[in-house]
Amino acid sequence: MKIFLYYIGRPKDQHLNVLAEDYVTRVSRYTTAQMAEVRVERGNFWTKHPTARKVFLDPAGQLLDSAQFVSLVHKAELEARDLVFLVGGHDGLPGSWLGYADQRLSLSPLTMPHELARVVLAEQLYRAFATLRGHPYPR
Repeated sequence: MKIFLYYIGRPKDQHLNVLAEDYVTRVSRYTTAQMAEVRVERGNFWTKHPTARKVFLDPAGQLLDSAQFVSLVHKAELEARDLVFLVGGHDGLPGSWLGYADQRLSLSPLTMPHELARVVLAEQLYRAFATLRGHPYPR
């Protein structure tokens, strides 16, 4: 299982990007994980992940608590299926890409900058793996 955290648009707040990268590095203790920018104009990169579970962050998506998010990660692990997360840019997600999502997830009913959404998502991924491995972090 591998974790891919993709985002649209360049991060403007480097402090938030450092935080997100720190959590991705922590996730890498448990599985291969990477975070990268994708560009809509460069075409369809979904062919790189044909069997992965694709989870798009969307304000209209499903709200999960941390325990439900842990279950999502655990299920992917049991199925030996990669997880691909996509965080939209300032204009949200491209409409032409929405059909590729296996699940749409909302981190909060509050509006937040996409840079902060990356941090929250990366932290929740780390929390999920720490929970699954019995690490004391989630307490």
